[in-house]
Amino acid sequence: MSVLKSVCVVVSDPLTVCAFLSDQIRVLSQHFHVTVIMNHAADEEWKNNFPNVTFKQVQIVRPIEVLADFKALWRLFSYFCQQDFDVVHSFTPKAGLLSMIAARLAHVPNRLHTFTGQVWATRRGAGRFFFKSLDWFMARLASEILVDSFSQRDFLFSESVLRPGQGTVLGHGSISGVDIEKFKISPAVRSRVRTDLGIADDCLVFLYLGRLNRDKGVLDLAEAYRLFRLAGGEGVLLIVGPDEAGLKASILATSGCFGEQVYFVGMTTVPQDYMAAADVFCLPSYREGFGSVIIEAAGCGIPAIGSRIYGIVDAVVSNDTGLLYEPRKVEQLSACMQKLAQDEELRTAMGVKAYDRARTFFAKGILSQALLGYYQKILALPLTGNQKQ
Repeated sequence: MSVLKSVCVVVSDPLTVCAFLSDQIRVLSQHFHVTVIMNHAADEEWKNNFPNVTFKQVQIVRPIEVLADFKALWRLFSYFCQQDFDVVHSFTPKAGLLSMIAARLAHVPNRLHTFTGQVWATRRGAGRFFFKSLDWFMARLASEILVDSFSQRDFLFSESVLRPGQGTVLGHGSISGVDIEKFKISPAVRSRVRTDLGIADDCLVFLYLGRLNRDKGVLDLAEAYRLFRLAGGEGVLLIVGPDEAGLKASILATSGCFGEQVYFVGMTTVPQDYMAAADVFCLPSYREGFGSVIIEAAGCGIPAIGSRIYGIVDAVVSNDTGLLYEPRKVEQLSACMQKLAQDEELRTAMGVKAYDRARTFFAKGILSQALLGYYQKILALPLTGNQKQ
């Protein structure tokens, strides 16, 4: 008798599903019984958006909280034992550690974790050792490891977190690819957003979009923008995203007398609109798993300036789809801004190449089918049709 295999996807924050995993989950649910565990109760809207998916709430908090973590671990273990899943697939560090422990104890045959960046990459001393050890332990508990960029996988090899031969990158990398129907060139949106912000149509716009914290290098960007303007550069800096670390005042202070040309937009549900309104995307981060925002910006036809770190070097083809500079080197970042500001022809050419690369290699359907194919491989199942036990 044909019986669908059962898959459990574990995340901590439901935003991970909304921002990265929605298409993959819909594709997987056409071939498997899919359950999603997250720390949020699914309402009717969630159930309507994912009609073939079962949702289970388990409170997995981001910070270390021993009692809450043990409760979550027990609930995961109990649920895995009850449901007898064929695959447990985790994303994000805390969800990964707890679900890999629980799945191992519950004898789940296929325990899969996706690495999307390391919180310890920029740390030193005991903190680095502790969090790196947790990733090492998680990799030993998992039967399969996915990594969302080749350079990140190389980094994990070099740090002995992954064993030789362990770790698979789907396609050309990225956790989910880019929705090319959503992130696209739109002159109408460009004009509307600029009008709403009070930015002229012919003004050059450098865009940062993401969480505002120190590891993202936003203070470096503010200083580089100040140097860019002092050198005679023209343009504004648009910063979009939640101010997690309360850095707005520091960004303005670092921008000096050019702070009036720094525009802030908080958390947004329409990042594609701001990308469509920009000319150059900037990601001065100190650590990234892949740099998905770069290929989303590429879908909107804009080149990127990024720090030369693992993850970002997979998202930007240096001197082709954008420019790379050494992390924390503010003068180099400012020089990259100056180069693209002064050369409209180069900026346009890089934007076209970035756009073509995003659509050719990173369309979300490509990544979703690659994930489905990977599941079929580890479960030894055909690529289409119902699966047989």
